[in-house]
Amino acid sequence: MIAFRPMRSSEFPGYLDYFIPEYAVEISANYGLSDAEALAQAKREIVDDLPDGTQTHGHTLLCITDDESGDDDVVGYLWYRRSEDLGFVFINDFHIFAAHQGKGYGKSALNALEAELSDAGVEHIRLRVAADNERAQHVYRHCGFRTTGFNMSKRIGKA
Repeated sequence: MIAFRPMRSSEFPGYLDYFIPEYAVEISANYGLSDAEALAQAKREIVDDLPDGTQTHGHTLLCITDDESGDDDVVGYLWYRRSEDLGFVFINDFHIFAAHQGKGYGKSALNALEAELSDAGVEHIRLRVAADNERAQHVYRHCGFRTTGFNMSKRIGKA
């Protein structure tokens, strides 16, 4: 049903067009920043995290494709980084496009990722999911992820 392929450098700007605004909304909602402040922070973080784009050492950017369509139809994105000791990966971003949600692509992609990483000797997959993202939480729980803690934040200082 799904396959992974490396994100092409030519696709990276399109990925950023999706990721930065979505991440800014999450930053604003979770940390009480204005839309402009959240957008600026999202842009700073992506430059820090992926200075070399798709070629950033230690980070893997993938396109999730429908391998049954035969036309390289991209249905989503997956970005993860591997820990220095190689024992775990941390999913930075996992997104199935709205038009493809509810069709099993998310669960299939997570199961395929687990199989690939297990074969490569990885012992854990870690991620963070927004507290208000019930759809993603459902998919993760269905695939065997469990809650290991809670991120908490309190804005202080400037109002």
